[in-house]
Amino acid sequence: MQRIIVTLLLAGAFVISSQHAKAQDYRFGIGLRLSNSTPTLNNSISGKYNVTNKSAVEGMVSFGSRFGLGALLELHQNFSTPGLRWFYGAGFFAGWQDKETYLGPTGILGIEYTFPKAPINISADWKPELDLIPDINFVPDAFAITVRFTLK
Repeated sequence: MQRIIVTLLLAGAFVISSQHAKAQDYRFGIGLRLSNSTPTLNNSISGKYNVTNKSAVEGMVSFGSRFGLGALLELHQNFSTPGLRWFYGAGFFAGWQDKETYLGPTGILGIEYTFPKAPINISADWKPELDLIPDINFVPDAFAITVRFTLK
């Protein structure tokens, strides 16, 4: 039921704000991050705010194998193709599953493309995590695709 409500709220926000959407040089994007891997931040709702042309903050709320929250600071570099850039960064996450709490740092390395004629951004990334609590555990299999609706 919670997933249905969240999906409906996101769809409503997309429809209401679509008049203000712009494809290139987006300031904020919100969408879904999909992954079949095992880290805390796997399948998530992703919100990304571009602070400058070269830096962004990304927040994630995960609804995969664990409930999780995460925040990343990302640095971007452009390619010669308009709308295409690669990024890297680091942050922290917290997750909960079966009365256990998981905490630790995470990194990210990826590539993203913002469509020139539509308010859509897609990205592919690798986001390994290091669980420090409850046990030390490196989770390297963290590949995902994210699709975001972008706003100016």
